[in-house]
Amino acid sequence: MPRSDRSWGKAALRLAFLTHRWAGIVACLFFAMWFASGLVMLYVPYPALSPGQGWAGAAAIDWTRVTNVPTDTARRITLEMRDGQPVWRIEGGEGETRIIPAQRGVRPAPVDAGYVRRVAGRFEHAPVMSVERIDDDQWTVAGGFDRHRPLWKAAIDDADATHLYISSLTGQPVQRTTREQRVWNWLGSVPHWLYPTVVRRDNAMWRQVVMWVSGPCIAVALTGMWIGILRMRMGRRRYRGGRITPYRGWMMWHHVSGLLGGVMLTTWIVSGWLSVDPGRVFAGGAAPLAAMRDYAGQTAVSGDLAALARLAGGARSIAWSADGGLARIAIDRASPHPRWLDRATLSPVRPVSAMASAAMLVPDGRMIATETLVRPDFYWTDAARLPLLRLRFDDAARTWLYIDPMSGALVQRQDATRRAYRWVYTLLHTWDWPWLTAHRPAWDAWMWLWSIAGLVMSVSGVVIGWRRLRRPARRAA
Repeated sequence: MPRSDRSWGKAALRLAFLTHRWAGIVACLFFAMWFASGLVMLYVPYPALSPGQGWAGAAAIDWTRVTNVPTDTARRITLEMRDGQPVWRIEGGEGETRIIPAQRGVRPAPVDAGYVRRVAGRFEHAPVMSVERIDDDQWTVAGGFDRHRPLWKAAIDDADATHLYISSLTGQPVQRTTREQRVWNWLGSVPHWLYPTVVRRDNAMWRQVVMWVSGPCIAVALTGMWIGILRMRMGRRRYRGGRITPYRGWMMWHHVSGLLGGVMLTTWIVSGWLSVDPGRVFAGGAAPLAAMRDYAGQTAVSGDLAALARLAGGARSIAWSADGGLARIAIDRASPHPRWLDRATLSPVRPVSAMASAAMLVPDGRMIATETLVRPDFYWTDAARLPLLRLRFDDAARTWLYIDPMSGALVQRQDATRRAYRWVYTLLHTWDWPWLTAHRPAWDAWMWLWSIAGLVMSVSGVVIGWRRLRRPARRAA
């Protein structure tokens, strides 16, 4: 090997040692935090209130008061109760929402402190200690709550120290936390996602924090794998006593745990960095806005409301929609098992097996396959939303559409870029491989095995780094 090449190799190796040694002192603190908090997240997810749960305390529609029928057309129109009064929720194609009375001469109840006390008390079946109006807090800082702000936060006088959050737009619960969830999430999701409110409130700043914290940690992991392999001896050239590592004590634990789990641990770190999709490389494409509006369609309240009232006795919501040209009425849409009716005949409908109208969402492609997905696969893992229609297209992006076969609504759009993201981020970070998650003890064992390897590597790195930092002080003394 030429001398210049040898010099370059030595310089690169020395740089790798220095990077791993000094950046690793801080990186191992983050590694230990991520692995420990990840184990917590296996069992205590971030608080969330599903739409179905949000309707849990809603009252049944009082049809005797429904005397005002809107003449508007909209993407979706829903009849529901609001603090004892029937109202219409009118949702437009751009996400805008209006609430109008369903009873002539009666204005919808304003969402104020008194309203929140009544709704929260009915929802939790417990007294309400206090109510406050907030913009956000640790559990409502994400963008999904933006349309509901400002929020009302009700503290419930129960054994779980429950906090219930009410939308100022719809007047319905949109988030719920308990003391146990809050405590465990401060040990789990919040540190794992670098998610404190002051950071997460600014989404752009939060993405930068994640990238610039996890990015150097990737360098530490990669240099550690390189150094670990170089210091390992197999075959006849082993170290004294037949050892594959020259180290002892904490250094040995650091070396061996890094060798055993280095590839897996590095994939976790890299996929975690990819969670914010740096550069929007995996953003994927989107359907033209005009096509999305046309597909969502426009619906109106029509038909025999008296007959509908007889069919929907006890229902908490009635929703009219026209996605994909399917004129539907959903009874208790947010419940686990809503009833779907044809808007014209009020007769029950069956799931559709094809959606030709969905072709407008992929104007530069041709539909080449229609499948009914009844079990989770690598690209759709939410069993609660099944069955779904999966439509495949031959456009350049190789688009797949997931369609609700009852309502015709577009549930998700995937192209080749988003499916690749599923592999490089979601699958490699959470290992929600359908076979593993269907056999939960196996999935738990898999995640614990590599998390423990990561904790051993991280904690040993912290100890080694602490000792190295203390060495100059001991020499000076």
